[in-house]
Amino acid sequence: MKLVSLIIPAYNEVDSIRTTVDQAVDYFSGRGIASELIVAADGNDGTREAALEVAQAHRHLATRIHVIGSPERRGKGHAVREAVRLAAGDVIGFTDADNKTPIGEFDKIESRLLEGFDVVIGSRSLPDSKVERLQPLYRRMGGKIFAVVKRLCVGLDDIVDTQCGFKFFAGDVARDLFRRQTIDGYMFDVEILFIARQRGYRIAQVPVRWRDDGDSRSQPVLGGVRILSDTLAIRRRHRSLRPDRHPRAVLPMDS
Repeated sequence: MKLVSLIIPAYNEVDSIRTTVDQAVDYFSGRGIASELIVAADGNDGTREAALEVAQAHRHLATRIHVIGSPERRGKGHAVREAVRLAAGDVIGFTDADNKTPIGEFDKIESRLLEGFDVVIGSRSLPDSKVERLQPLYRRMGGKIFAVVKRLCVGLDDIVDTQCGFKFFAGDVARDLFRRQTIDGYMFDVEILFIARQRGYRIAQVPVRWRDDGDSRSQPVLGGVRILSDTLAIRRRHRSLRPDRHPRAVLPMDS
């Protein structure tokens, strides 16, 4: 791979964005991997300004750091979609701004991409996954309700963790998926995976390290009504999608 584009969607992450960017720069530099970072930070919470300071501090390094966003909050799905539109990478992916999954877990992602998979996603729910700090009980219960809604509306039963914020794509695959993606909020992960399945792309899951950061901003049942509405919209908008030519084999998910 010639260039990796790492997208970092960020809101209310003034305290963590510098560390996350620094660790990503050090990792790719240490591995000798050409990279660009795109911090997508909407809102007036100071995260975008902090990211700009980090980018300025790293301006002489090989890793290019771009900062995008607006004062208006438009959602994580919108942020990642806009960043993909600007990304130049042969591999494009995104990670959480609070470093829930360490960037070093990209080692596992890379090996699966080199095997020819189109979409490789981190998972907290495989036998070899390492969850170092669990979410609070109410969020885990909300996750179980979410899983039922997802299964009934869009399937994806064999993808055991659709919401881990550590996902990577072959560059052209990312551009194809995100030009079709429409959901601005929480459900954009499910939408992207549903589109990938409909398009016949090969998807792999890999176990990763993950720890909850104790962030309590999420609503207890993951926004219930909005999630149901968005899930139904995903099915309605994309169920007729097909591969352009011949479907690629979709291999069984790793376990």
